[in-house]
Amino acid sequence: MTPDPEALLDRWLLDAAVLAPDAGRDRWLGEGSRLLAGWTEPHRRYHTGEHLAEMLAALDELEAAVPLAPEDALVARTVAWYHDLAYDPRAAPGSNEHRSATLARDHLHHLGADDVVVDAVEAGVLMTATHEVRADARHPAVQAAVHDADLWILSAPPGRYAAYRAQVRQEHASVPDAAFRTGRAEVLQAFSARDRLYRTAHAHERWTARARANLRGELAELDRGA
Repeated sequence: MTPDPEALLDRWLLDAAVLAPDAGRDRWLGEGSRLLAGWTEPHRRYHTGEHLAEMLAALDELEAAVPLAPEDALVARTVAWYHDLAYDPRAAPGSNEHRSATLARDHLHHLGADDVVVDAVEAGVLMTATHEVRADARHPAVQAAVHDADLWILSAPPGRYAAYRAQVRQEHASVPDAAFRTGRAEVLQAFSARDRLYRTAHAHERWTARARANLRGELAELDRGA
């Protein structure tokens, strides 16, 4: 999927008008431009506007199927916009997500978003560091939807999954092959070992089989040194 920046910006403007109605179009547009600039940084290969667009499409699917309340869907989309806003492939685990959460909090407060929304977005961004939805999460529907949409890529069709694998490797081009294979296998094995990959009933029923097939295939190739 080649993302259309104008279409993404239009989506942001619609949501920003609800998130921060008093900010006005110029500030909504300014924030949207800053967000798109972050998602199009030259060092990115997977964590790009394509990933953002796919995550928003997955959230649209979940909103209709789960279903998600409109206010929860709005917060989930906002999490999607901010969750990888800070992205450095060389950063320590969790660092990108914490930096992105701080940016989300600062930017949304600057726009004038409600504190409850800001807190929910921050929590959703931080959840993506571990992809573990806590039992005591204050906004469980939002976090479940974000969790599943961010991991939709594991269930992508074969061609897209192959492209995703290549993009991840390109982002970590500085890592030697053996070390990359070891680290990648550890990440995938942790997901593969889960009793349930997806939190929502819709994603669990519709995406799990493809995701587990993709995981098995990639892990087998990594084990062969491919």
